[in-house]
Parts: sequence; C-alpha cells; structure tokens
Amino acid sequence: MDQKPEKYQGRVVIDSDTAQGQRIQSEIIALAQSCEFSEHEIFAIRLAIEEALVNAIKHGNGSDPTKKVRIEYEITPDEVRIRIEDEGPGFDPGSVPDPTCPEFLERPCGRGLMLMRYYMSEVGYNKRGNRVEMLKRKGDSNGDDDDD
Repeated sequence: MDQKPEKYQGRVVIDSDTAQGQRIQSEIIALAQSCEFSEHEIFAIRLAIEEALVNAIKHGNGSDPTKKVRIEYEITPDEVRIRIEDEGPGFDPGSVPDPTCPEFLERPCGRGLMLMRYYMSEVGYNKRGNRVEMLKRKGDSNGDDDDD
C-alpha cells in the first residue's frame, strides 16, 4: 500500500511567460487535488494562482522575457501555501483602489487582488511589494457562498 507524503514542496523559476505559469499552476492544483481539497477550494486556489502569476508577469515584470518569476509552494492535507515573486519594482497593495467603489467600477485594476483576498484564507506581501504569499486552509469558508 502506497502512502502519500505528508507534505509536497516545490521551488520553480520561470520566464515571464503565462504558458510556463499555467504549467506550474496545473502541477500545484494536481497536488492539492491529491490532498483531497474540495472542488470549491481547488477553484479558489486556481483563481488566486492565476491572478498572482498574471500580476507578476505583466505588472511586476512588465512581460519582459529576460525577467524571472519565482514560485514556491507547500501543500499539506490541511493547507496550500504559495509564494510568487517577480523581479519588478514592487507596489503598495494599500494604494490600489477598491474596484467595488462606484468611481472605479469601469477600471480593471484591483480586481485580481480583490479576488485573491476573497478566495484565500490569507494574502500578504513583502515590504517591497514584489512577492505575494497566499494561504488556503482546508475547510476555510472564504469565498464560499454555500449555506451548509
């Protein structure tokens, strides 16, 4: 009888290329599925990784193919922790306007950050603002609209 590892860990450096990002995203999702996260939790993790990678590649690195994105993950049966760091100058997450305010409804900026915060258990940034760390705890109801 094969026993699953208690923890999956990985460190990957990719080019500023969304196709490479999607490959890593798929690997992380497969590991989370093997740890029996719910469909809703898998959706949340997938969405947050996608938003963070797009932000790192397009906004952080300016889609510069010479710049890299570093991805670290740790997956246990209880939680998924992901760190994504770009080589850009960083930003102040507190300065991003709330996309739900009427004056910003027509602007696309800030929606990805809002979705990451909504669906993940925790989201934090380093001081420079070029690394995001996200945590999803199994059973956490963040972003869960079900009444059960």
